[in-house]
Amino acid sequence: MAALIEAIGVKRKMAFEHEGTPFLCMDVEVSTPTARGGQTLVRLKMRNLLTRAVFDKTFKASDKFKEPDLTTVEVSYLYSDGEGSHFMDQESYETLTLQPEMVGDALDFILEGQILQMDKFNGNPFGLTLPQQVELEVEYTEPGVRGDTASGAVTKLAKLETGIEIRVPFFVNTGEKVKVNTETREFGGRA
Repeated sequence: MAALIEAIGVKRKMAFEHEGTPFLCMDVEVSTPTARGGQTLVRLKMRNLLTRAVFDKTFKASDKFKEPDLTTVEVSYLYSDGEGSHFMDQESYETLTLQPEMVGDALDFILEGQILQMDKFNGNPFGLTLPQQVELEVEYTEPGVRGDTASGAVTKLAKLETGIEIRVPFFVNTGEKVKVNTETREFGGRA
């Protein structure tokens, strides 16, 4: 049986299960009463790991949560179609499918055959963990013209091989590989 976690013991970035759903604690605030006999309350800012929804909820300090059955497996991206995005588990070679709402905008950063981390709850896949940075090729960008920096235009729009558009420095050309930060969608340097 999984260990139980008391509400007072929940810390930031800790996962717990509440009403059969996995949550991630984003922030915790403990309010201790000043009067005798009052109950200590724990206010949690929590993210539902399945729906990505964020909300606040208050619990008694003695409330207990189960430890969620969360696992991470290594997968490679195969393709996307009308049914969803398909990945292959690198250990079992099983094909796993995620619905578009589970993938979100991750397809802007991944290429066929790329190795990623897939999150599972009770053995069912529910999301992806992208690397901090990915390397993508610039499919098209205007050529940089000498003297562009004098006008203050130090960046230009570039379309990458996955279809995403980002701003890059004027010296980056079509065909070059660039690093892209997956959280901020910003240029992270030449690859």
